[in-house]
Amino acid sequence: MAQNFSLKDQLFNVEKTRYLAGLFAGADPSFDAEAFEAQVMSRLLDLELKERMAWIAECLQQAVPGDLPQIAPTLLRALPPPLDPGKTDDDFGDFIFAPLGDWVVAVGMDHPEQSLDVVEELTQRFSMEWAIRPFLNTHQEQVLARMQEWCAHDSYHVRRLVSEGTRPRLPWGQAVGLELTDPLPLLDRLHADGTRYVTRSVANHLNDITKKDPDLVLDRLQDWTRNGQQDQAEMGWMTSHTLRGLVKAGHPRAMKMLGFDPDAKVSADVTIKGDARIGGALEFDVMLSGNGDQPVLVDYIVHFQRPGGKTSAKVHKLKQSALADGALTLTKKHKLKGDATTFKLIPGAHRLEIQVNGKLRAGVDFELLA
Repeated sequence: MAQNFSLKDQLFNVEKTRYLAGLFAGADPSFDAEAFEAQVMSRLLDLELKERMAWIAECLQQAVPGDLPQIAPTLLRALPPPLDPGKTDDDFGDFIFAPLGDWVVAVGMDHPEQSLDVVEELTQRFSMEWAIRPFLNTHQEQVLARMQEWCAHDSYHVRRLVSEGTRPRLPWGQAVGLELTDPLPLLDRLHADGTRYVTRSVANHLNDITKKDPDLVLDRLQDWTRNGQQDQAEMGWMTSHTLRGLVKAGHPRAMKMLGFDPDAKVSADVTIKGDARIGGALEFDVMLSGNGDQPVLVDYIVHFQRPGGKTSAKVHKLKQSALADGALTLTKKHKLKGDATTFKLIPGAHRLEIQVNGKLRAGVDFELLA
């Protein structure tokens, strides 16, 4: 049974299904919009999000039978105009078009070149990063060759697909049989893109790689910074966004690349203010002292109790700043939500630690009260 997940109901509901049916009825007079809507809605609300995508694709496949060469003309006629090319970010598209990618995967695997033509159109209505991955696994050379062309596409949605579709750890995405280095020639071109929607994807892609090979990423960022193809401020943003995982882990080379010395002579004291209670907050002050006005990147780590007596450490950003005359005082109020569905708080012994420039500098135990 499906969970009570309002996002699914917003993305896939009767109004959205009716909208999609209307598009296909307009493209093909023989398309039975009412029958399609009834079939989709007969099961839709009992399915999870990805299952809903697959179900709508299956219903389309039954309503418009045939392999890709047969159905492509109808599919393309049904598409609305592309997303606004004048925007530069946060224009993911309409989720109701996601099932069209599943449909192309189902009927187009034996027609890779035409499938890529269709995907190129679809991704300008809704991102096709999930749909491109089965083609990568089956027709790797053809897809990578087409992606080289897409790197120069007029639509930033198509350019983004190159980076997002080849990510090693794409959320909800099928695993791809690429080596970590295979997409790097593509990223070499895309890192200089003038659209944040694309460069954010490049940074997320590199962040995925850092989980397995941090130095590969750090070397690439260093090369890109030296070649100067990207605006300096944007390159700085990309570097910071790419290295966020390594920063939490206190990776020394990542810290140095961002301008923070892991071996800086900085000391810290942390004081917890009042009781920490579920449904309330963990309030604390951090006092840093050191030499001069050196830059500091401060994180705090909470070691939470987990079932069975285990603990789980969560790293949170506190402040990116600099000492002023050798000192800096920071205050934080960390909410302790008692109704969170993803991470249940358990009363008992906990620990708070302060990390500065990637190294632990202070820690204090506290009791989390019910």
